[in-house]
Order: sequence, then structure tokens, then C-alpha cells
Amino acid sequence: VQLQAFGGGLVQAGGFLRLSCAASGRTFSSYGMGWFRQAPGKEREFVATISRSGGSIYYADSVKGRFTISRDNAKSTVYLQMNSLKPEDTAVYYCAARYNSDVRPRAYDNWGQGTKLTVSS
Repeated sequence: VQLQAFGGGLVQAGGFLRLSCAASGRTFSSYGMGWFRQAPGKEREFVATISRSGGSIYYADSVKGRFTISRDNAKSTVYLQMNSLKPEDTAVYYCAARYNSDVRPRAYDNWGQGTKLTVSS
């Protein structure tokens, strides 16, 4: 499966943004999906995951209550709605796919190219 993430940009603290990740090449509904992020000088970290059906969702504590992951299998797209953004959310955001969604970045073989979010204070 090929993944393309987009929607990043520059946002003021307290603002909102929605990231999208479009999939192609294989049946999207066969994949659990994850969003991860990597800030400069830091390791890639888990943000949110969603199962193939969308029935199982997990969030990192740092984004819980502010971010919402969702998917539209008919559009082969997974979304990350980000509200109440903070400067510490600044990172490159990546989407990833595997059969069973997982919170560990190393569990994924399929990655999008990343989209950069900068949150200004």
C-alpha cells in the first residue's frame, strides 16, 4: 500500500488543523492505520491508531481529548483532527499501515512521506 500524508502547515497555539493520509494500491479496509510524529532530535512517537473497521481507537496521553483519528474506507483515507494545538505538537507527522494497528512505530512497514506541522506560541 502507498500512503501520502498531507495537510500540515503553520498554526498558532490554540488553533486546529486536520491531517489526511490517502492510501492507494491495496484494499484500504484491510489495514489498521496509525499516526506518528517525530520532532527534531527526538524519536518517532505514537499519536493515534485506528483499527480496520474503526471500532478500536487509541491515543497517546499527550493528545487525548485534543486529537481525533478517523477513517473513511470508501475514500481510502485516514484523518487526524487536531484541536487546541500546542507548540509541543510541532513535528513531522507520519501515517502508517499494517494489518493490525499497533502503537509501536517499529511494527509498521508501510509509511507515508510525512507532513510537517509547526505550532507557534
